[in-house]
Amino acid sequence: MSNILIIKLGSLGDIVQISGVLRDIKETHKDKRIFILTTMPYIELLSRCPYLDGVLLDKRLPRWNIYYLLRLKKMLNKYNFSHVYDLQNSSRTSFYRKYLVNTSKWNSAETIIKNDEKKTDIKKNSVLMRFKLQLERFNTNTNYCLKPDFNWAAINVDNIVNKFFGKKFIILLPFCSPKLIHKKWPYYNELVSIIRSKHKNLEIAVAPGPDEINEAKKINAISITKNNKALNIMELTGLILKSSFVIANDTGPAHISAHTGKPGIALFGHHTTPDKVSIETDKFKALSVRNLKDLSPNEVYLKIKEKLDLIN
Repeated sequence: MSNILIIKLGSLGDIVQISGVLRDIKETHKDKRIFILTTMPYIELLSRCPYLDGVLLDKRLPRWNIYYLLRLKKMLNKYNFSHVYDLQNSSRTSFYRKYLVNTSKWNSAETIIKNDEKKTDIKKNSVLMRFKLQLERFNTNTNYCLKPDFNWAAINVDNIVNKFFGKKFIILLPFCSPKLIHKKWPYYNELVSIIRSKHKNLEIAVAPGPDEINEAKKINAISITKNNKALNIMELTGLILKSSFVIANDTGPAHISAHTGKPGIALFGHHTTPDKVSIETDKFKALSVRNLKDLSPNEVYLKIKEKLDLIN
């Protein structure tokens, strides 16, 4: 049996989005073992994925670390990969193609470009459509890539829900990377006040990441942790599934919400569009403005009021 390698090193939103791609690759290559090369934050998560047979770690050390690259090359080539699906599509993985992995069947945004195309032509498409093009031009199924389903990642969190809630709850996801502060809507506390005054049947929670626990104390909502530590990705996914509605910035947890079928909304500024990042679904929508600071709490509330009214 030969082996297939998929490369996806991060980030969380990107990992969520490839759920359908992973399934398509698995169903195309039913007679092969499917491995993924990823980074430490996603090892445990991807080890649970039903479409993968193995998870390989890339410590992502600097490329001038020759000893590390030689060890990585040795590890990769012992699997004799017949095909590689490069879903990272970065300069780093292009380097891997040239120097680390011995295969002529390398599928990436670079290798699928036709003679009359430029790389920028591919990038004009949405994230999921780019993946669809990659698969189609590699004779791979595309039954699921446009509709990622991340439900496989969830674990049972009844103990957490029973500890913190006595009634239905909504989740706020008001955080973002310090490097992406432009994605952060600043009026979550004001929105909490409006929702509390009009929907007394609902509890409101936040689920901070490891570096967001102190920041979560500034939000007037129940901060969900486990043993005073942040939930892991599988627990967060389980918690989102138990919620009734999600309000989020454009972040990885927002993609989890969208691609587990939860109703909710993501707030977008000028940094990108909902179409470009493929976040909207039948239930999960986006609200886009030029400047997030100009988006008032009342505007957001009016956008979600009807959905909150339906939660009994």
